[in-house]
Amino acid sequence: MDKIIVEGGWRLSGQVKISGAKNAALPILAAALLVDGWCEFTNVPQLRDVDSIKQLITHLGAQVETPEPGVVRINAGGLCNHEAPYDLVRKMRASVLVLGPLVARLQKARVSLPGGCAIGSRPINLHLRGLQRLGARIELEHGYVEAAAEKLCGADIYFDVVTVTGTENMMMAAVLAEGVTVLKNAAREPEIIALAEVLTQMGADIQGAGTSEITITGVSALQPVKVAIIPDRIETGTFMTAAALTGSRIEICDCEPTHLNAVIHKLRLTGAQIDIRKDSLTIQGRDEIASIDIKTLPYPGFPTDMQAQFMVLMSVAKGLSVISETIFENRFIHVSELKRMGADITVSGNTAMVRGMAALSAAPVMATDLRASASLILAGLVAKGRTEVQRVYHLDRGYEAMEKKFAALGAAIKRLPV
Repeated sequence: MDKIIVEGGWRLSGQVKISGAKNAALPILAAALLVDGWCEFTNVPQLRDVDSIKQLITHLGAQVETPEPGVVRINAGGLCNHEAPYDLVRKMRASVLVLGPLVARLQKARVSLPGGCAIGSRPINLHLRGLQRLGARIELEHGYVEAAAEKLCGADIYFDVVTVTGTENMMMAAVLAEGVTVLKNAAREPEIIALAEVLTQMGADIQGAGTSEITITGVSALQPVKVAIIPDRIETGTFMTAAALTGSRIEICDCEPTHLNAVIHKLRLTGAQIDIRKDSLTIQGRDEIASIDIKTLPYPGFPTDMQAQFMVLMSVAKGLSVISETIFENRFIHVSELKRMGADITVSGNTAMVRGMAALSAAPVMATDLRASASLILAGLVAKGRTEVQRVYHLDRGYEAMEKKFAALGAAIKRLPV
């Protein structure tokens, strides 16, 4: 287990290259289970969660190769195992993404109820209801979901609440179902569009991805593809927030600015200047940061995965900020660690009031989840003194070599074994 040490007070400058998106890579790699033959994926981030899904896909009987960093090849022609065991699924909630492909391809699946970050229960009942609508029989027994269907048939599926992984799972199940499936109140995230585009390249018939209603006409089989994973919008937003936080100028390359309209809008309100190009942007932070309010919402609203980073920014802004979290019920668990660094934050239910301070003070802190770990690194960049962040394995689940990227920008940061 490692820790990261950050010495605060340094300006950042230079270029940073954004990695492939974790939240796009995981469902796209799972989609390879639908295909008989070699699929090749490039711009795959080197992350713990990607390693976990590769291990799970291998366990299910597919061949997985990593011929070079950032490239993953998968051949599910030998797919034979329909069980995703607890020891593999507990490491990552996104493991549930194999449920739809397994039922579509093998007509059955036995998947452990998932684990993952402690940011809310995130139940998978919407996945299960969707599969039932497609004709699957569902049983919950001994901590496992057991699904079986001699044949999946298209149906209208309405999600009571917007669910990204639920939308992805139903898309992957429906592409090989007989007839037409319509997903209503579907998630609209860029990662949904990316998965739909990959499935379409495989031969699926999908219309409406990126809107709240997605129509899938089932096909008999899919074909192998070679595709690149889209840039990670949350990593992009994290480095943008770092520039605004430290009053720095950073050029962010190989990103997709159109995926970050809500974040860009809010950062501009804090005073940051942002110049946007096709696949890059430059952000210049200001010494005085204006306080703003944010409310997390499903895409295209402000992303919940950027809430913790913005809370750090508001901790050193001028004035009072109100942050409302509407997606996950436990996503303020990083507050106690920020308060150890001197942040003035009061939480009431799903709302946090943040009173900006002149500066934060370095302290030993502990990461509690993926995005919280990123927020503590950001806090360390502006805190007076030496901040020590423990449990950075959370960071490694979703950020590729973050400390190296910050060091290249001039931050005083290093990783050490505990």
